[in-house]
Amino acid sequence: MPKRKSYSALAQEKPLTTIPIPGPFDESGPPPAKRRASQRKLSQAKPAPVSTNPEENADVLDGPEALRASPDADEAGESVDVAKAGMDVKNQVKAEEDGIQPPEYGTASDSPLSEMSDVESPAKKSEASGKLAKPKVKEAAKTKAKATAKEPQFLDPEAEGDEEADEEEIQAALSRPPPVHSDYLPLPWKGRIGYACLCTYLRFSNPPVFSSRTCRIASILENRHPLKNPDEPPHATKNRPDKDQPPDIARGQAYVESLGVANARDILKMLRWNDRYGIKFLRLSSEMFPFASHEEYGYKLAPFVSDVLEEVGKLATKLGHRLTTHPGQFTQLGSPRKQVIDNAIRDLEYHAELLSLLKMPPQQDRDAVMILHLGGVFGDKVATLDRFRENYARLPQGIKNRLVLENDDVSWSVHDLLPLCEELNIPMVLDFHHNNIIFDAEQIREGTKDIMKLYPRILATWKRKNITPKMHYSEPTPAAITGRQRRKHSPRVATLPPCPPDMDLMIEAKDKEQAVFELMRIFKLPGYDTFNDILPHVRKDDNKPVKISKKKAPRKKAKHGKKEDDKLEADEQALDAEEEEFVQEVIPEEDVGMGGPEGRVYWPPGMEDWLRPVKKVVKKKDPEDPEKPTPAQRRKAAVEAVKAAVKLQDEAKQNGAQQDGSTEATTAAPAKKRKATPKVNGKKAASTRKTAKGESTPSVSEDDASDALPDLSGEEMPPPKAVKAAPARKSARARKVSYAEVEED
Repeated sequence: MPKRKSYSALAQEKPLTTIPIPGPFDESGPPPAKRRASQRKLSQAKPAPVSTNPEENADVLDGPEALRASPDADEAGESVDVAKAGMDVKNQVKAEEDGIQPPEYGTASDSPLSEMSDVESPAKKSEASGKLAKPKVKEAAKTKAKATAKEPQFLDPEAEGDEEADEEEIQAALSRPPPVHSDYLPLPWKGRIGYACLCTYLRFSNPPVFSSRTCRIASILENRHPLKNPDEPPHATKNRPDKDQPPDIARGQAYVESLGVANARDILKMLRWNDRYGIKFLRLSSEMFPFASHEEYGYKLAPFVSDVLEEVGKLATKLGHRLTTHPGQFTQLGSPRKQVIDNAIRDLEYHAELLSLLKMPPQQDRDAVMILHLGGVFGDKVATLDRFRENYARLPQGIKNRLVLENDDVSWSVHDLLPLCEELNIPMVLDFHHNNIIFDAEQIREGTKDIMKLYPRILATWKRKNITPKMHYSEPTPAAITGRQRRKHSPRVATLPPCPPDMDLMIEAKDKEQAVFELMRIFKLPGYDTFNDILPHVRKDDNKPVKISKKKAPRKKAKHGKKEDDKLEADEQALDAEEEEFVQEVIPEEDVGMGGPEGRVYWPPGMEDWLRPVKKVVKKKDPEDPEKPTPAQRRKAAVEAVKAAVKLQDEAKQNGAQQDGSTEATTAAPAKKRKATPKVNGKKAASTRKTAKGESTPSVSEDDASDALPDLSGEEMPPPKAVKAAPARKSARARKVSYAEVEED
């Protein structure tokens, strides 16, 4: 009969429910004593803490989808203008010596879903003509690559620039029937209104709060190597990974997981911030966990972040908030290529795991849906729908419970998707902006009025699965004319759609939460009185010290030249210079970035730069502008003026001496020899060196030089005594000088 284990031995064993985590996160028992050397190696493999602040760590980037109004918005400009807002984009651009260039359109990217050669991208198609865009010339691509070599990497790599529409396309767009809109407004508002992925105010706080930190695969591979100096914290240039040392997969995995944990923790702050200002609907960023659905570098979330996500779910439950996700435009279940389908299923599994780990109550868990577009047409809508039905049947039930379809602005209208959703029991999201671009002209007109006839059928797709309905609303830019131009989302919206008043409405706009604030102010929605305008370039809700320029202490003067008044003044200046740096009142951690007691979180349209401090711009002085000379020019002019005055006086003296006829006798000799002073009419001549105090020496012109000297030609002068000439250039300190006057005979 085997011996029973003691209680102490049982206590040391790991429970069977614990999930083993490889690498530095393995919490199993210590290795045997005889393997001490390997134990030291394991401790050295533990990664150093990594800064997740993109302003401090150049390897941390902003997710491109989170910055745009919507993941399916693929045109340039569909993102927050972070450069205008003052973000240090230089820190988010990889150095040229790293050899990593931003991917061009049509090239392979880090995303496992960017099968550009086989997936029909909306950016390639023109709505007016239905033809594919013309391929670009290689020379133009090279020019574009040079122009975008230093652009921020968080911009959408698949985005194209604004294409100029031809005259026929513009005429066709202008001649289309005018839209017919409904005059119904869902007031008083009783639903939840929200925004997508990113809060602009928190993104530019200090430290930044956002949930879309990402990186490159190259950064993951680089961080598999240990630091050059393991005892020091990592640094962008001074202490980077040492590629000469062997890599460790666990170390690189820990790096990318640290970004995901930081993103998940910031969701807690975003939920509290939203709740304070009446926003109870948030779309989570698909880039919260970088490359989690990648075929080679993908990973599961439960082993390292389940506790943080559970905390997020508890807070969302407590506050009554709704959380959803929206996989990107390359997650397509109707593609004819197997690799694209496999990538799409992996991406849906990642999103389903993310939402499941929130562990919210049944109703909120059902409301946490995943919005998906059907994707490309691939030349045959009927065949594409058949492939979607086949691939949808392969999905796990957990994905089917959360999957909903949305009409797009390229190929699939509401009339295309609604029968499919009714057939497969899939809820359908109505996007008003997309419906105004792609719609069945034989059944409805452009605008918000005719689509209201389909509300009962659309809402029924939600009620059958007991999920709270949701709709999307956005508006095109005012200058948009053609269908492609109208796809670009405006920064903010001007009105509410004619939806039910208890609807969950997602506002897809470039200004994110500011677009929600705009609607609150216009229609006095709940929460409109909770926020105020921010102070330009001033943040009073950060714990950053406010520095005041100190006065420089005066230089110490020589003791013999210091007077009492000067001493008192110097002491006062020294006391002023000893003032300590002013630090504002410490703000509790839970109040940092919350807008302060006055709720100053709203910035007017177009004023993104108010979110950041003013940057000092040194203006170059125009050398041709004579109005305001520089200090160097003023000093040079003063020196030249002094030289000109001295030169003028010297010329005046020389001219006067030449007219008198005795330059050496009257000027040079008496100036050097002060032993004797000649008499004039029996009296001592007045010394020309003595002048009254406070009187300035007048300058003498060339014409009046002779009048300034006395006329001594008619008077008798005694001959001066012979004086031995002193040696030339002999220092005055080397000989004694007597200033006594010569006695009379």
